[in-house]
Amino acid sequence: MSRNRIILVTIGIMLSLFLASMESTVVATAMPTIVGQLGGLEHYSWVFSAFMLASTTSVPLYGKLSDIYGRRRIYVIAMTLFLSGSVMSGLANSMTQLIFARALQGLGAGGIMPLAFILIGEMFNLQQRARMQGFFSGVWGFSSIVGPLLGGFIVDKFTWRWVFYINIFPGLLAAALVAFAWQEQAQGHERPKVDYLGAILLTFSVVSLLLGLMEFGSFNSWSLIAFAVILFIALIVVERRAADPILPIQLFRDRLFATAVTHGIFTGWAMFGSISFIPLFVQSVMGTSATQAGLTITPMLLGWVTASVIGMRLIMTVGHRKLGVIGTSVFVTGAFLMTLIGAESSQIIMMVFVTMMGVGMGLSIPSFLVAVQTTVERRNLGTATSMLQFSRSMGGTLGVSVMGAALSIRLASNLSASGLDPKLVTALLDPLPGVEVVVDAGVRLAMANAIHLVFVIAFVSAALGLAAVFFTPHQELKEKSTESEPPVMSMD
Repeated sequence: MSRNRIILVTIGIMLSLFLASMESTVVATAMPTIVGQLGGLEHYSWVFSAFMLASTTSVPLYGKLSDIYGRRRIYVIAMTLFLSGSVMSGLANSMTQLIFARALQGLGAGGIMPLAFILIGEMFNLQQRARMQGFFSGVWGFSSIVGPLLGGFIVDKFTWRWVFYINIFPGLLAAALVAFAWQEQAQGHERPKVDYLGAILLTFSVVSLLLGLMEFGSFNSWSLIAFAVILFIALIVVERRAADPILPIQLFRDRLFATAVTHGIFTGWAMFGSISFIPLFVQSVMGTSATQAGLTITPMLLGWVTASVIGMRLIMTVGHRKLGVIGTSVFVTGAFLMTLIGAESSQIIMMVFVTMMGVGMGLSIPSFLVAVQTTVERRNLGTATSMLQFSRSMGGTLGVSVMGAALSIRLASNLSASGLDPKLVTALLDPLPGVEVVVDAGVRLAMANAIHLVFVIAFVSAALGLAAVFFTPHQELKEKSTESEPPVMSMD
């Protein structure tokens, strides 16, 4: 590919990352208001879970399809689904409609993020990749910083529906740039079949598990969890025999890859779960606006991008293992400090703690991504990259689901014990003029106590992520190659 084509594809990828990263933070700051208007606090986590579930289960399939049918075609399909879901989310008039629209949006998002990083991994060599990953993390971080601020501003000044409509123009432009400029690399003569049975088993096992966790404790929940375990066992059996499995069992024999996936699950659980519920805490407990809630998340994302850029400059000298240990340790410290937050805590103190979490993610996540992309064989590049994205998304989906269930159970228990009307919670989420004055302080305390449990769960998950990092092998980054490997594109 020529330099001009690489530049155009790079711009398209930047817009893709802008959309993918902004989406979660924009919606997070808007959700308290959306729930207040459409009703149904019990469905709060499902708006996140539907998106993350769809995107999580589709990530491995996108990676495999792009390996077989080419990056461009699959990328355009993913962007089409994402934008269609965005339009439908903006048009939603009920929580049920919004949840289904978010699921469609998630089906597209499941391809956008991993395909963006697959394109990066295919265009650049090791030295360029480390530099470009830091650069793209900067773009990702910038959009993540803009996201909560923009989401809060849109909700306060206009309507929450524009939180979804703003995706349309940059999404169309990104799809056009990649479709026009990307040149596919030569494919092998053999075109393996897509492992649809594996994809179906993976999807249904994850869906069953999440549904079981949503209603944890009941007979139905245990039945669903047991069914998920059976499906997962069947998935492993099928994948061991599949010629080209959707879940690359053989890659898990590599300690670096297995460690990176485990780290992604636990840190994704802690990070995405926290991002989803921090705005709810700031608005309902601290009594601030959506814009203020967005400001609270901003330092986390600013710390992420800054640490990512610095970390990628240090990876060749410090090493990916040391960066992983340092970054995850900082992340765990921030998660622990978040468990000390209470109803009387300062918003500034919370911003300091979430910044530490962001710095930790910024140092650890890109280092694992670069390490895996460098050591895996190029024919497995798409699959390996998508699996790392899958692990973080899966962790985030589990985190939001478990935390949402824990929040609902604890909040209902607190309100019942205090003799408070659950309808008062709506006044916290979408207060009308004058209502703020009459809201019982006990409702705020009940909500604060419920969300505190969420932060404790996030800390436990973060600590497990740190434990996984210590299993990272001591090895020098060295790219693998095969005889059929296509030449790495040059920026010269």
